[in-house]
Amino acid sequence: MSVGFVMLVHEALDRAAQTARHFAEHGKPVVIHVDQRVDQQTYVYFTGKLADLDNVKFSERHLCEWGNWSIVAATQSACELMLQSFTEVTHVFLASGSCMPLRPMEELQGYLDSRPKTDFIESVTTDEVDWTVGGLDQERFTLRFPFSWKRQRRLFDRYVDIQRRLKFKRRIPDGIVPHLGSQWWCLTRQTLSAILQDPRRDEYDRYFKRVWIPDESYFQTLSRLYSTHVESRSLTLSKFDFQGKPHVFYDDHLQLLRRSDCFVARKIWPRAERLYREFLAPASRALVMAEPNPLKIDRLFSRATERRTRGRAGLYMQGRYPNDGWENGKTSGRYSVFEGFTDLFEDFEDWLARRTGNRVHGHLFAKDRVEFAGRDPVYNGALSDSAKLRDYNPEAFLTNLIWNTRGEHQSLQFGPADRQKISKFLAADRNAHISVISGAWAIPLFHSNRDFADLRKEAAHLQRVEAAHLETLRMGKTKARVRIWSLAEFIEDPMENLQTILDEIGGSAQRRLTEVPTLAGLKGFGQFLQNLKNQGMSPHLMGDFPVVEDTGEKPQGQRPYLVK
Repeated sequence: MSVGFVMLVHEALDRAAQTARHFAEHGKPVVIHVDQRVDQQTYVYFTGKLADLDNVKFSERHLCEWGNWSIVAATQSACELMLQSFTEVTHVFLASGSCMPLRPMEELQGYLDSRPKTDFIESVTTDEVDWTVGGLDQERFTLRFPFSWKRQRRLFDRYVDIQRRLKFKRRIPDGIVPHLGSQWWCLTRQTLSAILQDPRRDEYDRYFKRVWIPDESYFQTLSRLYSTHVESRSLTLSKFDFQGKPHVFYDDHLQLLRRSDCFVARKIWPRAERLYREFLAPASRALVMAEPNPLKIDRLFSRATERRTRGRAGLYMQGRYPNDGWENGKTSGRYSVFEGFTDLFEDFEDWLARRTGNRVHGHLFAKDRVEFAGRDPVYNGALSDSAKLRDYNPEAFLTNLIWNTRGEHQSLQFGPADRQKISKFLAADRNAHISVISGAWAIPLFHSNRDFADLRKEAAHLQRVEAAHLETLRMGKTKARVRIWSLAEFIEDPMENLQTILDEIGGSAQRRLTEVPTLAGLKGFGQFLQNLKNQGMSPHLMGDFPVVEDTGEKPQGQRPYLVK
């Protein structure tokens, strides 16, 4: 009794020869199919490297292409030669040139000897499959696929679309139920012989020649007709990423492969010298006879897939960067955006930094330069205060700033006089806490000594910009936490509003306000707004301000505001 290996080879022939020699020198027959795409000179060289081994044979060559019938035809030819040439073979193990045995041949042989009637082949119905990638489950059996998915993608897609529109469906041969599973299996001699010698084989072959990726369904379906005991699993460790591409194992996966307890693994990197040296060692390792259990390492692959597809919050990698919306959170942590506060309070930045112990920036998106905290020219991560560099990609600038300072809460100022390209990004970022005092931009204009005609023109422009920004913040798609006061509303109770902001930021052991920023002078501000109205502008974002001069008396119901 023996297990025979059928190997499908098309590249890295030196490694395939090394693996085949390992099988053969341990007394296991090997039949190799070499893809017809391999040139004759290379083929002769490859066969010559194994010519000294009597239990290695080469089958009829086929021109193989992924996704079509040729791979099944190559497997059939190799399996027929195996059954004809080696009568002692009781199980046939299908492998590729990039496969590698992970355990001694004695363990595999003992495992199969204890299960002489068991076929190890992943075989599940299309209704139960959740791992197919490409959108074709049941349709791969009911439509025709005469075109190559790789070489003739447009024809492939158009032909599928035409068949769907015409509601075309192929007839599945009577007596079979389509099953899917891994290409890599280990079948008993009885089951494999029954499949290859079936009187209806020509009918089945004609049908599967127009099935998409038949190497994942031909033996998986027909084995159900003849097998007395199917173990719907593969003895080969093969993992696939979220795009359906096989994972490649490298030298640093050595301990991972050992933990799996699987007999064979694919796909091994041809230059993984350590893996080939370790697992193809001439001396047999200690026998452990453990049950193959790839589930041991599934958690690591799940984490790897999560890292590959979602990544770390706020960190953009080149594999996802070109695809908008693939990021796992736009930024890596919470931050605060204050709009209008430096206009209303003279020393707001310094006050907030003292109260919270956090880094408080100025207007990071000011038109002339980036106002880092302390007005440093360079900030964490070598971020420059150059407005030109920042404006090349303001979203990446802010993302880098938050990532480079992760673990520390950042606060920044923003307003209608700043570059507005970042506005939609802020609104869509769930980490942003945005506090707005609308209309506060009018206070610096009120205190300036400029020509009133110029003031009116600039005020109209700033109001249009802020109105558009507020509309963005109020959209239903906004994910940021937004709090908006009009200027008149905020100064009715500034201490309570400041306390609310501090409570949201946190980071201070002193919960109640003991010092407050200096409020800008607003005497005559109502008349200033009226003058703007008289000149034809309609300042509406500030709220209602009385036109009469302040008499120094506190309006009824308004709480006092302490000034240091």
